[in-house]
Amino acid sequence: MRSVHINKNDAGQRLDKFLHKYFKSAMPTALIYKYIRKKRVKVNGGRSVPDYTLQPGDVLELYVNDEFFTRDGAAHTRYVTPDFGVVYEDENIILIDKKAGVVVHDDDGGTVNTLIAQLLSYLTAKGEYDRAREHSFVPALCNRIDRNTSGIVIAAKNAEALRVMNDLIKHRKLKKYYLALCEGIMEQKQAVLRDYLFKDSVQNRVYVTKTPRPGAVKIVTAYRVLEQREHSALLEIELVTGRTHQIRAHLASVGHPLSGDGKYGRNSAGRKGQALHAYRVEFLGGFEDTVLAYLSGKVFTSESADFI
Repeated sequence: MRSVHINKNDAGQRLDKFLHKYFKSAMPTALIYKYIRKKRVKVNGGRSVPDYTLQPGDVLELYVNDEFFTRDGAAHTRYVTPDFGVVYEDENIILIDKKAGVVVHDDDGGTVNTLIAQLLSYLTAKGEYDRAREHSFVPALCNRIDRNTSGIVIAAKNAEALRVMNDLIKHRKLKKYYLALCEGIMEQKQAVLRDYLFKDSVQNRVYVTKTPRPGAVKIVTAYRVLEQREHSALLEIELVTGRTHQIRAHLASVGHPLSGDGKYGRNSAGRKGQALHAYRVEFLGGFEDTVLAYLSGKVFTSESADFI
């Protein structure tokens, strides 16, 4: 038998969801429910149910075979050196200034030096994250940007901050702006593009259409021209809806692909990857009763784009 003491990051979630995270892939989901039903999982010495909401200070007694307690994935961050800027940081969140060329999450290619690995290494070195003391929570990225897109990525340091950030993004209480260098002369200096986007997972690309089609979602991209150059334009873009490759594909669909975007446009001499930078985040109101209330009305900016 092993005892697990529920901490603040574990609390607030269902028992079955917690056990699924705790055992990861070591224990099948069906077996988790069987053990709960067979009273091999007890809460505070008593019988448990799958939908019990964990509270800080609860003690779980797990009458489970030792082979299920393997904890994978702990060592990979040890050899990763953090290589990012910090736009803003407090005890709950961090706004990372990601460099172009960095993958945000683990991918099928087995990339080790990902942004999430760098973050865990960074927080571990600061003493803000100790995997051995966490049963189910891992600091997480709240948004993601493409490998060759640079700029702000928001990460949560604790479970409550992650829940609030996910809610802000879901209910659009957060505005995200990008800087982009696109090809051509923009006839309209300011516009809102409204179309539909279909994702082809096999080709890892998306297609923009003017009319709905099965599997397509509505996309909205607003832009204004900051500077018109001879053969290109510097744009500020508000990402109203956030879909895979939305900015890249949407601008390409109206004849203005991003500079250096080989997937939706053409490669540019001397440039590796699309000229796109997530440069500003605005926290709107409406979450004053949460742990992140102090961020209401705050604006954070990254000025590290290499194409300005």
